[in-house]
Amino acid sequence: MTDTIRLTAAQAMFRWLSVQMTEDGDRFIEGVWAIFGHGNVAGIGEALHGIGAKLPTWRGQNEQTMAHAAIAYAKTKRRRKAMAVTSSIGPGSTNLVTAAALAHVNRLPVLFIPGDVFANRRPDPVLQQIEDFDDGTMSVTDCFRPVSRYFDRITRPEHLLTALPRALQVMTDPATCGPVTLAFCQDVQAEAYDYPLSFFDTKTWRIRRPEPDMREVEDVVAALKGAENPLIIAGGGVLYSGADADLFAFARKHNIPVVETQAGKGAIDWQERLNFGSPGVTGTDCGNAIAAKADLILGVGTRFQDFTTGSWTIFGKADRKLVSINLTGYDAAKHGAIPLVSDAKVALERISKGLGEHRFADPDFAGRDAWFKATDQVTAAPEPASANVLPSDAQVIGAVQRVAGPQTVAMCAAGTMPGALQILWRSAAGGYHMEYGFSCMGYEVAGAFGIKLAAPEKEVVCFVGDGSYMMANSELATAVMMRVPFTIVLTDNRGYGCINRLQQECGGAEFNNMYKDSNIEVQPEIDFVAHAGSMGAHAVKVDGIAALESEIVLARDRQIPTVIVIDTEAETGPGIGGAWWDVAVPAVGDTDKLAQARAHYEANTARQRIN
Repeated sequence: MTDTIRLTAAQAMFRWLSVQMTEDGDRFIEGVWAIFGHGNVAGIGEALHGIGAKLPTWRGQNEQTMAHAAIAYAKTKRRRKAMAVTSSIGPGSTNLVTAAALAHVNRLPVLFIPGDVFANRRPDPVLQQIEDFDDGTMSVTDCFRPVSRYFDRITRPEHLLTALPRALQVMTDPATCGPVTLAFCQDVQAEAYDYPLSFFDTKTWRIRRPEPDMREVEDVVAALKGAENPLIIAGGGVLYSGADADLFAFARKHNIPVVETQAGKGAIDWQERLNFGSPGVTGTDCGNAIAAKADLILGVGTRFQDFTTGSWTIFGKADRKLVSINLTGYDAAKHGAIPLVSDAKVALERISKGLGEHRFADPDFAGRDAWFKATDQVTAAPEPASANVLPSDAQVIGAVQRVAGPQTVAMCAAGTMPGALQILWRSAAGGYHMEYGFSCMGYEVAGAFGIKLAAPEKEVVCFVGDGSYMMANSELATAVMMRVPFTIVLTDNRGYGCINRLQQECGGAEFNNMYKDSNIEVQPEIDFVAHAGSMGAHAVKVDGIAALESEIVLARDRQIPTVIVIDTEAETGPGIGGAWWDVAVPAVGDTDKLAQARAHYEANTARQRIN
């Protein structure tokens, strides 16, 4: 007879999670973020208290942002470790949906455990229950279905015997990696069941490296040998594969220039001569110039997102070819690319072997040198004569850059700064963290917190605008309580400056983005220093670029987060680089400005080529 142990379903879940290990001997699920409500406090809450330090619990301030911290942790750990997040039913669950979508878009592992309604339906409708008039099986957690890589609803205690292994299989498989939702009915959490003791044996999860089909390798090698001016686009898959050094060696051996996407930036140190910065909408001039002349584009671990491709306008050669190395056929075959379904590290090794000693002609190194001279100018500190002029975002980036070290990680998510940082930030290897798949306002503060939890040896600098800070800042208090230090550079331009510029570029009037253009009676004067200070952070407002540089250095000696506020102007973006982005402009309107914007739009859509 099989030996069993009688546990509640919630106790069984966390006991099982506590013994799921990585190849390094660590827990794969490092811990659980929890905000309790009536849908999870009795069952899940009791179980988490009982398991104690074997699976730590942390209390967040907001369900969405504590999940953002968990996601940033997994991204920093390159998907080798993850965290779980639990909430109550109702708004606690729906607050997690945005975070689930963010994890799904970015292919990042996180385990969502929202509470759910009663499986036995005796007290229906319970507090916060969503009822569907036509479907008695529907619950609010069904919102997670389109934003989860795997979804299950636990309506019986024994469901865990299959649901939990499936969940970890998805989260540890590089081809399917993403968020998993296990909606846990609140009565089932508390039900007891005789689980086999063997279910709780320690298990090690290995991250596999899928080998390529050699016929696909041969196709790629033949395409490369037939090219004259290839270009590598390095995406996030390079980092998740641990193929940074391999990509660097491959590019050097065959003399191929590299550009990095937002997710792939930091794979190669900016000082490497073959690193031409970034491509596309937030691209460097030298990178986009190389892309325009490339007759073969080798994508490594990228989805060829619209920002990366300038909405499919930056590749100027009529006969250019795309090659896509990716773990899934879904991504590898996008836009008519020659697919190579494989782990990036293995694929580069196989391609390099096929190429032998084949080397390509030197790229335009003079253009690269000119680019960095131009960036020096836009990021330089303002002249003393312009002391009364507010600094630009580019000058703020320059200030942080001048005092940054090899351990500095620049991070951001939304607004002007992601584009400016991709264009201007000179990243050391591993010195960049951008959530730009979902570009979620409000990720920044919690994300910086998660990065520092994952990499305490790093200096984490979070760039955030006043708009994103106002959306979600409460995990700053959690970081203070847990004594997790990082630095926030809060640029205050009094509104949504990035989208205001886009509104005007698309022919629109300034409307409802900056406070001055909004339907309000009183222009706000928000004291961000007082606000951050009230949560326990060290907060200071600086009067210029020189003071910002000094405060960045001083923050390094603190054991709590530092918030540095600086007023900036909202009119200019990075001031350099970039390419067109397809944002539809109204075909009919009343102004010449709109008509001109539409003509510009139609001229650019005529250049698009998606295959």
